[in-house]
Amino acid sequence: MHHLRLTLLAWGVVPRWVARVAVVVIELERVRKTYGGVRKGRTVAVDDLTLSVGSGGVHGFLGPNGSGKTTTIRILLGLVSPDAGAVRVLGADVPRGLPSVVGRVGALVESPQLFPTFSGRRNLQILAGLADLPGTRVEEMLELVGLAERAHDRVKGYSLGMRQRLAIAAAMLKAPELLILDEPTNGLDPAGMVEVRELIRTLGSDGRTTVFLSSHLLTEVEAVCDAVTILGRGRLVASGPVSEVLAMAGSSAALMLRFDDEQQAGHAVAVLTGAGVTATPGPSGTVQVDSPAGAHVNAMLGAQGIWAAEISPVRQDLERAFLDLTATTEASA
Repeated sequence: MHHLRLTLLAWGVVPRWVARVAVVVIELERVRKTYGGVRKGRTVAVDDLTLSVGSGGVHGFLGPNGSGKTTTIRILLGLVSPDAGAVRVLGADVPRGLPSVVGRVGALVESPQLFPTFSGRRNLQILAGLADLPGTRVEEMLELVGLAERAHDRVKGYSLGMRQRLAIAAAMLKAPELLILDEPTNGLDPAGMVEVRELIRTLGSDGRTTVFLSSHLLTEVEAVCDAVTILGRGRLVASGPVSEVLAMAGSSAALMLRFDDEQQAGHAVAVLTGAGVTATPGPSGTVQVDSPAGAHVNAMLGAQGIWAAEISPVRQDLERAFLDLTATTEASA
């Protein structure tokens, strides 16, 4: 029954009973889920989680192992019932109202359910027939995922990346408003990962589908996501546009100054340090300054006849932010 429910959700074979009106596609309010019993004790998988995901773009869902990502996805798909809290997908209460919107949800969870001895096209045709969709939709999806030229080949001859793209095509057959992808690049080689990332970026940029992407690969999320949610020990650590989450880590308020030579960079460090500004020399005539005020830094240096050839903000990456934010959660637990 578990795999049947996953397959129904992934292929979207339940008819659409309501119009597409949702602006917020995922809502969780104070959701809690525990596992275990009296003898072994209870483990809190999701702890008082409140989250809202707006429509459009790609929303990354991050967290270290055991942070509650998989449990949260199972709750969203009605595969697991929370102990407390409210869950809504496309405005419908989960799990009670899920049948009314499941035809507008596509999902790729665990291993894709494909027929290996059938061609890629035949796999999609079977699923399209179950959902009463025209054959033209199959051809559109094959083009979308870049498999049109290999559509007549048997799936067992596909690479892992091609199989993942075919599975995403199947999940997209009914043009879902919400596409949930759980670790879609797991096990792929670098070329396959790039293929799937580019596809996800395309899906999220068309304005019609919201992609909710669970991944442990920070570079993947940073490359394709517009917004991100980070979990730690089942709790919400940070959520919002990627740029805002990076700023939450606290290390984005820094500047990189580049000078024409090492000697000038050394003079700049001396001037800034003397003025109480933390300045650290780097390679090739660069200096990192812990201050977001570029104009003020430049004025201090200019007063001493020192001019930077370039001033730019230091780009905080998602990996550093992730480690900083989750470390704070671990320390407070």
